[in-house]
Order: sequence, then C-alpha cells, then structure tokens
Amino acid sequence: MTKIDINGASLAYDDLGSGSTVVLLHAGIADRRMWRGQLPALAERHRVVALDLRGYGDSALPPEPFAHHDDVVGLLDALGVERAALVGCSFGGAVAVDTALAHPERVSALALLGTAVSGNEWSEETEDLWERLVGEVDPEDLTASAAGEVRFWVVGPSRAPGDVDPELVAFAEEMDHRALASELALSAVEIEELDPPAIDRLGELRLPVLVTAGADDVRDIARLADRIAAEVPGAVRLPDVPDAAHLLPLERPEAVNAALLNFLP
Repeated sequence: MTKIDINGASLAYDDLGSGSTVVLLHAGIADRRMWRGQLPALAERHRVVALDLRGYGDSALPPEPFAHHDDVVGLLDALGVERAALVGCSFGGAVAVDTALAHPERVSALALLGTAVSGNEWSEETEDLWERLVGEVDPEDLTASAAGEVRFWVVGPSRAPGDVDPELVAFAEEMDHRALASELALSAVEIEELDPPAIDRLGELRLPVLVTAGADDVRDIARLADRIAAEVPGAVRLPDVPDAAHLLPLERPEAVNAALLNFLP
C-alpha cells in the first residue's frame, strides 16, 4: 500500500505492473481489497492502480468539500499519468462514468461491472427489496446492517445465503462494516456531485465502454447495463456473468479477468 496527498487528502492505493495504466474503483460496500483477484492478472500487461476512494478503506476524509471524480484525476496527476482506463464496480463505476464526463481527455476506456450511474432512480421493486432485507442503517449496530446489505447485494435476490461461498460472505461483511462507518463520516462532508448527473448524459461518452453485470444481482443493475449499452455509441454489452451478484470481480475473477484483458487497451 502507498499513500499520497490528493487534493488535500491522503489517499491509499496499490500500484502493480507496468504498461498502460488501469485504475480500479471499488464498490460502495467495499474497498480496494475487492480487486485482489484482478491485480496480479492485469499487472502482467498493465500498470494497475487500485484506489481507496476518499473516506473509504485506508484513505483519509478531511472536512473540506470534494468530488470523487476530481480525486481520480488528481491521482493521475500525482502519478504522472496522462490518460488511464477506469474499471469500476457499483459506486466505483458511477465515479468512473462521472470522471469520463467531467474530464474526458483523461480517460481512455471504461469497464463497468455491475455499475451504478449518478442520478439514477431505483425502481419500486428494488426499493421494496431494500426495505425488506436492509431497512435503515443502524449506527449502533453496523454488523447487522452490513449483514443485511451483503444479503441484498452479494447474495442477491435470486439466491439463498447458503448458495454463496461463506468466505466471500464473511469478507464482504467485513468490508461493508468498514464502508458503512465510512459512509456515516462522509454524510457530514460536502461531496460535490456531477451536475447535471450522468444518467441523462450517457450519449456524451465518446470512448470504448464495456459493461456487464452479475446474473444474480438485483434487476435494476442489469437494466442499467442495458441502458448504457443502448445510449453510449459503440458500447459493448457482455452477457451477465452466471452465478454472480454485485461483487462479481470477487466472485468470478476468472471471467472478469478474461473480459478485461480482452477489452483494455
């Protein structure tokens, strides 16, 4: 792990390999450790940087206003990288898309895995499922809240908890417990959002885009992938990855690595 000052915050990242630069952006229920199955494989051909977004993992959270997409570009500046491909999962995918819209000259390609998109509104179906499985986050019992979120995202609506590797579930709950604490702290800081948000600007993206989702993720995620593929000129929509939900890079690293190595410039 390395730490570096970006826009006034100490951000943590892993940096492996050489070649064209690929930045990995983690899900909101995780941190940079979710890319443990991708770092060695991608580093055989690329310089791979796995970042803890501000406030998450080992990265700091100063009280000043900030934008995640500006932090990504600040990292590229600090590393002396002119352009990089961004790989994002869930919230990290939303940050990747926002970065490509806010700083198009700095992003060479986007690979979006079970991605969110800024400005997207979740369906009533998803909201109801969230209320049933998760509900309000309890600051006094983050362990229970993390278990609910992992049931929602990592197990997914179409599987039972026993269908998923218990080590994966335990690791996801540990990461999410930490992420929930991070999000409570982030709620007290002004985060500058992309304006207007990305959901109605997908057609502005003019770069190679790969998008896929886990077949066992909530339905809204596959719908978002379909929308990105329909609205981004030339986007490639891979079939949903079987037997995987929201953290598909962790759950199915071989399939994800093969797709990324085939796509990344």
